Amino acid sequence: MQANMPRLQHRALPLALALSLALSLAAPAAWAADAQAGRAKAQACAVCHGLNGLSTAPDAPNLAGQPALYLARQLKAYQSGERRHEVMTLMAKGLSADDVANLAAWYASISVQAQLPP
Repeated sequence: MQANMPRLQHRALPLALALSLALSLAAPAAWAADAQAGRAKAQACAVCHGLNGLSTAPDAPNLAGQPALYLARQLKAYQSGERRHEVMTLMAKGLSADDVANLAAWYASISVQAQLPP
């Protein structure tokens, strides 16, 4: 059994390196995004989603505290037409990839606390 250990370790190293590389390449752009740039860009979102990402419109979701990956995917879905909403499709259409990542980083950086009723 111990004689096989070096061979198993030898095979595991390339696999671990390949997995590590794949994960780093697949990392969402929001990890390296500029949340402050997203904050500035979010001014246009405030009409429906509130200055702090807490919705002011009854049919608009809260964005504050949502995971950056989720937010970026939703904006990209509006851009591609995979997800449809008359206003959001127009809002997302003009966003660059950096804008999407920055907005996602901004809203994800907002801390939200929930309180259960008594």
